[in-house]
Amino acid sequence: MAKAGGKRSVDPAGKAGSAGTRASLIEGAITALREKGFAGASAREIARHAGCNQALVFYHFGSLAQLHLAALDAVSSARRDRYQGMVDASKSLGDLVQAARTVFDEDLNEGHVSVLVEMIAAAQFTPELRPEVAARIRPWRAFAADSIRDGLAGSPAARLLPPEELAHAIVALYLGLEMLANLEEEREPALALFDRARKIASVLDIFKRKRKA
Repeated sequence: MAKAGGKRSVDPAGKAGSAGTRASLIEGAITALREKGFAGASAREIARHAGCNQALVFYHFGSLAQLHLAALDAVSSARRDRYQGMVDASKSLGDLVQAARTVFDEDLNEGHVSVLVEMIAAAQFTPELRPEVAARIRPWRAFAADSIRDGLAGSPAARLLPPEELAHAIVALYLGLEMLANLEEEREPALALFDRARKIASVLDIFKRKRKA
């Protein structure tokens, strides 16, 4: 506990500036993870991108690991909003598959995949990160399950494809496809798989419409 009248560590930028510094550090961490990988996303490298002293990494986040997680949260939040918008605009199972293909392409183009891949890889050998990264993937399974449940409603496939099980498989497949496409710098095989899945989904949509007729 600090003594009365003693000095306290404060962000010299003040409250408003403090929020800006925190945001800059998160953006710096995203850039560093994307360009340098987890091993290269040091406090010094992140601070360089953020344009501030590296001591502020620990002032704002307590540890470098917490800043890395904050970067993952920021990317996940932005992508979740984008995915939700695409799902809300989808009118059929085929639309959902097309939406998945679109965001897959966007993730690769914008470097979001690199942040996720680096954090998943780091979690394999960093005990502090493993449960945290795993906890951040679970909501995506719930999101996928809800989307699948809505997409299959009224379809004869609904009984054969439990949403929770299918969501687990889809999230695992999606992550695997992103990692492989990112590693090989070749996305065409994955996009071809999305195109085939869309054709299958379109057939299920036809059965669904006939059943309602």
